[in-house]
Amino acid sequence: MKLCQALRKADRFRTAFDFAGREVAHWFPGHMAKGLKQMKANLKNVDCVIEIHDARIPLSGRNPLFQDTLNVRPHLLVLNKMDLADVSKTQNILKKLQKEGVRNVLFTDCLRQRDDNVKKLVPMVVEIIETTDRFNREENRDYCLMVIGVPNVGKSSLINSLRRTNLKKGRASRVGGEPGITKAVLTKIQVSERPLMYLLDTPGVLPPKIESVETGMKLALCGTILDHLVGEDIIADYLLFSLNRLGKFGYVEKYDLQEPSDDIQHVLKRIAVKLRKTQRVKAITGVGNITVTIPNYTAAAYHFIRAFRKGELGQVVLD
Repeated sequence: MKLCQALRKADRFRTAFDFAGREVAHWFPGHMAKGLKQMKANLKNVDCVIEIHDARIPLSGRNPLFQDTLNVRPHLLVLNKMDLADVSKTQNILKKLQKEGVRNVLFTDCLRQRDDNVKKLVPMVVEIIETTDRFNREENRDYCLMVIGVPNVGKSSLINSLRRTNLKKGRASRVGGEPGITKAVLTKIQVSERPLMYLLDTPGVLPPKIESVETGMKLALCGTILDHLVGEDIIADYLLFSLNRLGKFGYVEKYDLQEPSDDIQHVLKRIAVKLRKTQRVKAITGVGNITVTIPNYTAAAYHFIRAFRKGELGQVVLD
């Protein structure tokens, strides 16, 4: 009965998100521009391009500059962080990608100690390379791949997972939960012995202009754009809107709400109360200044967003 009441109430929630004339965040630091330039220059030394993207946004935010400049080599799209995505949407995602001309797709969870799909990558890449012209690399006995993608989608995690799976060796790339960790351009790393295979690691590169405010918001929600460039308050509100739209009401139980809510201030207040995230501020009254304790909405928004990124609020596909 409670679930039915919750669903009926959710029917009256927002059906569209009001971006209130917000500008799309531009985040194209110098190392990104340098990285894209060096990627183009090194394509002659590459057999296959592996593009990594977040499985929660399989259709949004992929850098169009990659398609425009790197399509001269065979291409494999790896949709990573599948542990955070709604697996029931997999076939639908593949159909939509095929319509866009993307045929080679692999779903992975590179943070798992053993991911069977990571094992498939090397033979899959070899098959792709062997069925296309290698041009000037025909005589080379080793394979060289270039790993590309927007920031914080798991490029370094994939490299470390491949080394762990194929070479039984530890990490070669630094991994971080914030965009922009990898700044070194084109570091060559071995990921397989038989066949001999190397990867060129690259920094995450966002397009200089993101296609729409909604795409920018999805990228920010998945941690691809630094939070402060967009604002934790607006990211948290978009997260609440998205969870309600997808019928993912796990936040209700997690934060001891009585029912789903479309009011971000109400939700953040409940989170702040539950987690004891409060702050003391001075208030001016008719009898002088007094100190009052109020909910820390910024800290609550921060926690709400990170709970989503860890998968604690349910598995979703935002596209």
